[in-house]
Amino acid sequence: MATEPKPAAEKPEARFSHKTLERNVTIMAVASFIVVAIGGLVEIAPLFWIDETIEKVEGVRPYTPLELAGRNIYIREGCYNCHSQQVRPFRDEIERYGHYSLAAESMYDHPFQWGSKRTGPDLARTGGRYSDEWHVTHLTNPQSVVPESIMPSYGFLAERALKPGDMRAHLTALKRVGVPYSAETIAVANDDLAAQANPDADTEALKARYPKAQTRDFDGDPARLTEMDALVAYLQMLGTLVDFEAAAAQEQPR
Repeated sequence: MATEPKPAAEKPEARFSHKTLERNVTIMAVASFIVVAIGGLVEIAPLFWIDETIEKVEGVRPYTPLELAGRNIYIREGCYNCHSQQVRPFRDEIERYGHYSLAAESMYDHPFQWGSKRTGPDLARTGGRYSDEWHVTHLTNPQSVVPESIMPSYGFLAERALKPGDMRAHLTALKRVGVPYSAETIAVANDDLAAQANPDADTEALKARYPKAQTRDFDGDPARLTEMDALVAYLQMLGTLVDFEAAAAQEQPR
C-alpha cells in the first residue's frame, strides 16, 4: 500500500529579534538616529510656529552702549568663569541673592551669562547693592574689602581709556539677531556711550531711550572715560530693570 507523502515542513515566520538590534551596530545606529530625530522634531518644530518663546517682562530693555561695552569687558576678562548670573528658584538662593532669575532678563544677551561656577558670588542682583566707590575699590584690590577673596586685581581698568570701537556697528549686529535697537538709537550710540559717564552731559534723551539708565561718573575720575567706568556701569545695572516687588503685589490674590 502506497504511503502518502509527508507535507513539507512549514518555515518559521521571520520575526524581529531584539538580539539582532543589539548585535548589529549598523541597525542600532539607524534605529537610534530615527528615535532621536523624532524626539528632536517634536521638541524643536513647534518653535517655528509660535511668535515668542520667551514671555516679555515689563522693564527689560536692551543694554545702553556703555553697559554693553562694560559687558564686553566682563566677558573679555573671564569674569563668568567665577561668577554666575542666574538665581535659581530655591529658597536658599532667593534668600541670599534675591528674586529668582527670569528668562526674559537674558533675552537680549548674546551670549547669556548664566553660568554654574560660583567661585565668587552670583551677580544677577548686584546692581545697587554697593556704591560705585565700593566696586572700584573691590576691583582694584579685592582683598581690601573681602579679606578671604582669591579674586585677582583689575585695577588696570581704571588706567585704560575706554576704546570700544564703533558702537553703531555693534548695535547693528545685535539688531540683526533680534535685539530691538531702533535706527535712531543706533545712530547716536557713540554719543550715548560718552554721555552716560559724563556728569555734565544732558542725558534726558538717553534716559528716554533706555529707561532706568544710570548716568554719572562711575570710576571717580570724571575727566576720563575708562574701562572701569564701563564695567561698573554694567554691574550697577544688573538686576535693577525689573520691579519684582510690584510684580509680586500684582500676583497676590484679592
